[in-house]
Amino acid sequence: MSSSPEKRENWSLYLKGIGCNGEMLVPELHAIGQLHAADGTTMVGVPVSAGPLNIRARVLKRSFDLLLTVPTIIALTPVFILIAIAIKVTDPGPVLFRQRRMGRGNRLFNVYKFRSMRVEASDHTGARSASRDDDRITPIGRIIRKTSLDELPQLFNVLEGDMSLVGPRPHALGSLAGDELFWHVDRRYWLRHAIKPGITGLAQVRGFRGATDHRDDLMQRLVCDLEYAADWSILGDLIILARTVAVLVHKKAY
Repeated sequence: MSSSPEKRENWSLYLKGIGCNGEMLVPELHAIGQLHAADGTTMVGVPVSAGPLNIRARVLKRSFDLLLTVPTIIALTPVFILIAIAIKVTDPGPVLFRQRRMGRGNRLFNVYKFRSMRVEASDHTGARSASRDDDRITPIGRIIRKTSLDELPQLFNVLEGDMSLVGPRPHALGSLAGDELFWHVDRRYWLRHAIKPGITGLAQVRGFRGATDHRDDLMQRLVCDLEYAADWSILGDLIILARTVAVLVHKKAY
């Protein structure tokens, strides 16, 4: 692509964030080399981005997700039913909570969770993080949040292809680190969207979860997310899934 010099940095960051193979056309470098475009013009192209996973890796990761997700959904069907009944009989309203979040390539999708808050108090933008004594959370909601059972419906997000079992956690659009929107804290935030978001991730198994009251709470997760995208492997996903079992019940899960 071609852009004015003052916008090249922003476009480069955008191309990295959507995980594509991107090349910036730089007319100033025409004298030292040529790139023959499809329309016959000659411009110099500088590679500025490449997706973290090639086609083979994406197929492998998707196959891995489906291989584990389908039998897990079947095996946990009784648990889904019991949680749904418990939510329905103890608090009026829908069983599921849907919230718009940002996924791979900055595309928006609806993430599924078991509803853990009163309907009238549900936060669809994510501007307010849940706290230990949050009065929005229902009695059943407190149990399923504490044990991470509220996240189980995201297995259907994996089935639909919006999420992976392992990856950077998808964030709500209004999420704040202190009083700043996540993407205002660090420009590299967009780079985490070069790969599908996950139900669990490297940041979570390292203990970085819960409220983001300070900038550092986000930065710790961002560093993990970028490390995961740069070093992805199936073995790494297996290790993260195994380590997730140890943090299902967590002191910061409320």
